[in-house]
Formats: sequence, C-alpha cells, structure tokens
Amino acid sequence: MTQRLPPSLTSLDTALAALLRGVDPVAPVELPLAEAAGCIAAGTPLLAAYPPYDIAAADGWALRADDLVGASSYSPLPLANLPVWVDAGDAMPEQCDCVLDADAIDVSGPLAQVLAEGLPGQGVRRAGSDIADGTPVVAKGCAVSAAALLLARVARVDSLSVRRPRLRIVNLPGATATTHMIAGIARAAGLDVSVHQAGARDAASIAAELDDSACDLLLTIGGSGVGRQDAVVTALAQRGDVIAHGIALQPGRTAAVGRLGKVPVVVLPGSPDHALAAWLALALPLIDRLSARRPRLSLTLPLARKIASGVGIAEIALLAQEQGVWLPLAVGEWPLQAIARAGAWLLIPGSSEGFGAGTPVDAYLLQE
Repeated sequence: MTQRLPPSLTSLDTALAALLRGVDPVAPVELPLAEAAGCIAAGTPLLAAYPPYDIAAADGWALRADDLVGASSYSPLPLANLPVWVDAGDAMPEQCDCVLDADAIDVSGPLAQVLAEGLPGQGVRRAGSDIADGTPVVAKGCAVSAAALLLARVARVDSLSVRRPRLRIVNLPGATATTHMIAGIARAAGLDVSVHQAGARDAASIAAELDDSACDLLLTIGGSGVGRQDAVVTALAQRGDVIAHGIALQPGRTAAVGRLGKVPVVVLPGSPDHALAAWLALALPLIDRLSARRPRLSLTLPLARKIASGVGIAEIALLAQEQGVWLPLAVGEWPLQAIARAGAWLLIPGSSEGFGAGTPVDAYLLQE
C-alpha cells in the first residue's frame, strides 16, 4: 500500500516537542584531540600557565633594558661580555628582559657594542601571556573549535571529555547525493556517523536497516513522500512508532518523526532542499539536546527586502550577509545554488505572515 499523508499536517512545534520528549543528553566520552573537533565539551581540564616562564619571542640578543639606556648608533654602548644569543622559544636568561635584533649589537671589534636601546618585554613572551593559569580549554556545552584544540595541544592535553551522539543514517536508493550532504554536515558537527544502505526501496528492505542497537539518533533519507516507491514511513511503523508524518514545514513537508525503541527517528525527504530544511528544524534541536549544547547563537541584522510567508506553515528562509543586512536568497523552495550561497537560515513561525524590509531578524549561521 502506498504511503499517504494525513488530512492535516502536524505543526512543527507539536512534532518537535513530541520528538524531544524523554530525550536526555548522552554520556560523556573521553576522546583524543584528533577526534574531538566539533564535539560538545562535557567538562574540560583547567590549563596551567603557558608559557611557564618568560621566553624569547624572536631570534636575537638577550639583554637587560635598564643596562641599555642611551645606546644608539651615534653613541654605542660597549659591553664587557658578549650577550647571550636566544632563538625564538628559548627560555630567557636570568635578569634579561628584552631581545634585540642581531644588527643591534656590533660584534666586529674587540668589544661588543650595543647600537640601540631596548624596552622591558621587547621581543619577550611573558609567562602566562598565551594561556593564563586556570583557563579552561573550552566552556562546557560549547563546540570544540580549532582554536580550543590549539590551546589543548600547546598545553600538552591529550584528550577531552565530550558528548558525541551516535548517528545512524539509512540511505535509500536514489538519495545518495543528499545523504553525502547530511553526513558531511553531521560529521562537522562532531557526531559519530555511520551510513547504511537499504538494499531496495520496499518496506521490508528499509525495515532491515532500522537498527537502534548502536545509535542515539536514527535518520532515514529518501522515501518519505507518497510516491509508488516511497515506503520508509511504512517500514518505521512496522519496526517502531510513527509520531507524525507530514509536518507543516516548507521545505520539508513530507518529513516524519518517530521512535525505534527509545531512539528518536527523523525521516528526511530525499530532495536536498527538503532534507536540509528538516535537518535544521527537526534534527538539529534533537542533536543539541543529546549533546547538552548551549543555545545556539544568532546574528541580528535588518532584512534587505521583505519576506512573505503563508500563515499555518512554518517556513525556512536562506540568507546571505551583505553590507550589514540579511539578503533573502530563497523561501519555501530552495534552488541548489541558493543552498551553496547561503550563510544563515531564518525560521518563520507558522503564525507569522513574514517580515518587512528593514526588520531586524535573528538568523542562525549555517557554519558557526
């Protein structure tokens, strides 16, 4: 039997509330730094001061600034002893507080001569100037960024405690390009992603891949509509529970949500624009709950032109930031070129008719 959408669509708020009900954050895991990028920190160690002592920030001669007052090329200051040469990163010699360039010391004669004054701290990186004592690698509930990994590596931290939900993606034949897109986005968000291929588009083949034994969230991609070869919702009903099929969301109207045992399931359409919209509106909030992520940051800018929206359907607009305003690229239907160009997205509630030109709106960045 062919799948059918219900007579009335389920509101996005209702579907999302049902999907999130009873979902708790996953347990933290300890991951090596190479695997922690993008994951959500579950509590990180406090770092010791770095550098632990004053070090040279440049190659040159290590000296004491107070000993160089008045030195210039017109009035060279002779030195009784040749100063210590340091390379960048070397510990500063005792009582030395500046580093002069190589040509600031004339060593051609019998006595070394200083040809320039120095300032305290010149060419020196002070103890704790890069990392203050007690600095966390990254705040709890925030994504582990490249900058956070730099701090950890410099401080010689080998691993981090993070929350990394396990995502199982079931790809249906014909939706491979969309699956690659969603899997790439999910991996960049720090999820542990495994992709599985349904052998065919019939309900039995799809149901065989609906396995909740080793995942915290399951996505299917493709087969959510009412075509003759669409059967993923039927397969989900056979193996688990369908909470809602047909969401008042544009794009993404044929998306569905359900459960397989205790594992939440999001059924994404096979079309890239509909799948991405359902990912943003349904899967992202679920992933944030599983990761115990802090609320996502939004950027408020005025709209370059108005956005019209129909009441009763939540719509997602793709935006690009241009000259301090949000430029709407697509609403409701998204050409692939708009997806490629977009830098942010805006959810227009089903109760809204849209926003006028110049209205400040809060948009979420596609890449934070």
